Amino acid sequence: MSAARPVYFSNRTARMRGCHSVHPWYTPLVQRTVHRMPLTISDTIQIEDWEISEIFVRSGGPGGQNVNKVNTAVELRFEAARSPNLPDPVKRRLRRLAGRRWTKDGALVLQVEETRSQARNREIARERLAELVQKALEKPKRRIPTKPTYGSKRRRLKAKKELGEKKALRGRVKE
Repeated sequence: MSAARPVYFSNRTARMRGCHSVHPWYTPLVQRTVHRMPLTISDTIQIEDWEISEIFVRSGGPGGQNVNKVNTAVELRFEAARSPNLPDPVKRRLRRLAGRRWTKDGALVLQVEETRSQARNREIARERLAELVQKALEKPKRRIPTKPTYGSKRRRLKAKKELGEKKALRGRVKE
């Protein structure tokens, strides 16, 4: 297996100014990496490398002088709708679990910027993806509706009758 190779995309102004040719030390705003290791979820399900793409962007928060130079935040994108390894019921449950993180074109987007380390943020994002797919694999139990017991019916009717008698006594007093 070959290691992940970063592919650099710079912002529009950097392309217009030609910063790469003028300033060789220029750091691009976004670094995109295609990971080359499949992610194993269970014995039967494995997410292939072409289904996952990672984008590294500048992270907010503390970091000192380094925060403006290093792309540490990770945006992991999993093409769930196109995945041949996930069965349709699992995809439906995953979509429901993902909520706002599910895009219109059927991709699951996870954003992580918890640590200052790009490698650790990448690990966290992949762990979260694995947890989410693992939850979607669990088939929810079907609820079996139960009938009320005979005793609970009797108690309910008795309480109802007592309340009715109490309210009947609230009317006008006859002389």
